[in-house]
Amino acid sequence: MAKIHCAKLKKEAEALDYQPYPGDIGVKIKSEISAEAWDMWVNHQTMLINEMRLTPVDPKARKFLEEEMEKFLFGDGSNIPEGYVPEEK
Repeated sequence: MAKIHCAKLKKEAEALDYQPYPGDIGVKIKSEISAEAWDMWVNHQTMLINEMRLTPVDPKARKFLEEEMEKFLFGDGSNIPEGYVPEEK
């Protein structure tokens, strides 16, 4: 599998082998974000959807999730909902 320097993890890691999101942001994710970092986002997104009771087909929820995705992958990180307590494993 190909390797890239991941913008999120700040290290060399396995690249995604597909574009995980449509449009220009999807192209950027494929070229700059590793498979490991994308999996981290998917888990974070699931937590946001569940904790905030978002409906992914709702345009407002989709916009919010896309903004959080960009912050999570390329910015300072996405916020965790107030009162969220991670599940113990």
